[in-house]
Amino acid sequence: MAAPKLSRIPSIRERVEDTLSVHRNELVSLLSRYVAQGKGILQPHVLIDELDNIFGDDEGRQNLRDGPFSEVIKSAQEAIVLPPFVAIAVRPRPGVWEYVRVNVYELSVEQLSVSEYLHFKEELVDAAFNERFVLELDFEPFNATFPRPNRSSSIGNGVQFLNRHLSSSMFRNKDCLEPLLDFLRAHKYKGHLLMLNDRIQSISRLQSSLSKAEDHLSKLPPDTPFSQFEYVLQGMGFEKGWGDTAEHVLEMMHLLLDILQAPDPSTLEKFLGRLPMVFNVVILSPHGYFGQANVLGLPDTGGQVVYILDQVRALENEMLLRIKRQGLDISPKILIVTRLIPDAKGTTCNQRLERVSGTEYTHILRVPFRSEKGILRQWISRFDVWPYLETFTEDVGSEITAELQGFPDFIIGNYSDGNLVASLLAYKMGITQCTIAHALEKTKYPDSDIYWKKFDEKYHFSCQFTADLIAMNNADFIITSTYQEIAGTKNTVGQYESHTAFTLPGLYRVVHGIDVFDPKFNIVSPGADMDIYFPYSEKQKRLTALHGSIEQLLFDPEQNDEHVGTLSDRSKPIVFSMARLDHVKNMTGLVECYGKNSRLRELVNLVVVAGYIDVNKSKDREEIAEIEKMHELMKTYKLDGQFRWIAAQTNRARNGELYRYIADTKGAFVQPAFYEAFGLTVVEAMTCGLPTFATCHGGPAEIIEHGASGFHIDPYHPDQAAELMADFFGKCKENPSHWKKISDGGLKRIYERYTWKIYSERLMTLAGVYGFWKYVSKLERRETRRYLEMFYILKFRDLVKSVPLASENQH
Repeated sequence: MAAPKLSRIPSIRERVEDTLSVHRNELVSLLSRYVAQGKGILQPHVLIDELDNIFGDDEGRQNLRDGPFSEVIKSAQEAIVLPPFVAIAVRPRPGVWEYVRVNVYELSVEQLSVSEYLHFKEELVDAAFNERFVLELDFEPFNATFPRPNRSSSIGNGVQFLNRHLSSSMFRNKDCLEPLLDFLRAHKYKGHLLMLNDRIQSISRLQSSLSKAEDHLSKLPPDTPFSQFEYVLQGMGFEKGWGDTAEHVLEMMHLLLDILQAPDPSTLEKFLGRLPMVFNVVILSPHGYFGQANVLGLPDTGGQVVYILDQVRALENEMLLRIKRQGLDISPKILIVTRLIPDAKGTTCNQRLERVSGTEYTHILRVPFRSEKGILRQWISRFDVWPYLETFTEDVGSEITAELQGFPDFIIGNYSDGNLVASLLAYKMGITQCTIAHALEKTKYPDSDIYWKKFDEKYHFSCQFTADLIAMNNADFIITSTYQEIAGTKNTVGQYESHTAFTLPGLYRVVHGIDVFDPKFNIVSPGADMDIYFPYSEKQKRLTALHGSIEQLLFDPEQNDEHVGTLSDRSKPIVFSMARLDHVKNMTGLVECYGKNSRLRELVNLVVVAGYIDVNKSKDREEIAEIEKMHELMKTYKLDGQFRWIAAQTNRARNGELYRYIADTKGAFVQPAFYEAFGLTVVEAMTCGLPTFATCHGGPAEIIEHGASGFHIDPYHPDQAAELMADFFGKCKENPSHWKKISDGGLKRIYERYTWKIYSERLMTLAGVYGFWKYVSKLERRETRRYLEMFYILKFRDLVKSVPLASENQH
């Protein structure tokens, strides 16, 4: 009866059936152990652990462990148990999923589609949700003809794939060159033509004009300024934008001639990256306290603010370099758009416009949240912003149009709220949109989709996951700091990958939410601000004037709201950590693992910089719980004399010197988060030459090469993490050169991969390539955008109504 179903994707099913026929006894024992755990979701470690507990002789057990079914279990991400059924989600490699269900009583096996698997999973929650007609979201049909790679190793290299595709299309079909001509002719800045004028109407005319221009320019000295041959080129059909000197104009023209004759990916990328396309940029980051001073450590205010401020400084420099090289006299503008908070807590968050220090053309533009009740005066959690964003988007649209005297060329969203606002603006203005998630909450909170109702009153994840789906599908391109953010590792699911298929029972079911193979994904890693974070060994740059205040922070015996705990032996190295005080950052977990390990306590002191010390100062739900836990741990493990807790520090220059001061003690930095999307503090610490131990869950696993440029620790196994740290400091005590070896390895890694210069060059090139792709493909994903518009209006807006306005839920 089930034969037609079973023939769909036979591979995983066949492996299970083969095992049933050869190792029936052992497999029945294993599956029965799963079923015995009752209705629920089994995590990968449980599935693997039970392999060791199965009934049968040793040989049979070993054969099962070595057989094909073992591979199925090792690549399983979860199993749904609803006796007598066990359904397993199998992920043979990143981005590829299969689903299989076994009836343990009848020993029958069937392959499931995504929809069938999710439907089965929904029965965990409530049979009442198990309706025949459920809203299913499926973006796959819109992308069916869209080119994409199929190797897991290609994920995150979208622009390279796109360039290969575009250049091969141009090579195979010369008609594909026509849109390139149209694209060049469409270039204008405030009504002034750039690149080409009306004298060039065809590809053949373009080629002959390029040859004439080449002939003329090759006779001029390379450094001849553009103004001296501007009118000659204009007569041939060329306008400003090709370059500032004869040499640079010739380079651009040679690139275009190469593309017209024999297109290749690297030439196309170089040419598109150098085109004058981006002069005005808008960057969205609504939540938290976005400012340049006295904000770090305030609720919802951490790495993202630092990231954006460093990003815009590098971006402005890169834009100025490119504009100069293009021979244009244009001043770029970058606007960071955030929320204006009237009750600004001593910060500048109540100022409408604020220039970013270290820049000339970059400003923070603040727009208030408002509702029918008027302007919202106080901070609210990032989880509670949803009712304000639609009006905020309208207000932002008016404000940026006034500031820029037109639309921006490029818009970048940050985090779920910023990405939703960027999507709405990009859709309205028809501009290129880049999405940066920073952290997708779905992977931080296990089972927050299937059991969304448990989380919704506190976190409103139904709104957030919906906003994330809209933004990632609306974006022209997505940048991530790491591969793991997109597609995880061999054994863990990526943040974006977790949005491929999931269900919010009673709301909707996502059968194809995002495809991690989509060429919109690109890995562009940030760096640390090299003016603030530089190696401890660069003595002439060291801020020794700050050492007095740093020593007061670390060693002042007074116990107050700024610091508690004491360090009685100042000769010991310091293990140091700095992060927000919330559950995911796991600062209390680090303190507990230190408290439990007597060898580590003997070797080093522990210093953490995090949150408030006085619980009455915090309004953040999670932070309050963590503050109380931290005080409890200090008492339980009698940490006084070996532990110092310092309240959040907002002085970046001093924080940079603090890293170096810790390095002087031959200490180390620890990043113990349960999950970290990237890990900017890891890059900062390594840039200062501080050996670093960081979570193996998320970005730090890619930043650090274990044992060479730092160490991976697993926060879910804190005892092992403490032992690893104790081993390191034990080895350093015996052989001081070991500390320097890891320190130098970290610095080498940073200079190769993690600098803002590399980042800004890449981002500008991506803006050019995807802007071109959007134009020439005429595939502005219009059908997808219509589908998203319907989803936004019919589903998202209703969900937002369930989120109370701030005045109704204030502490």
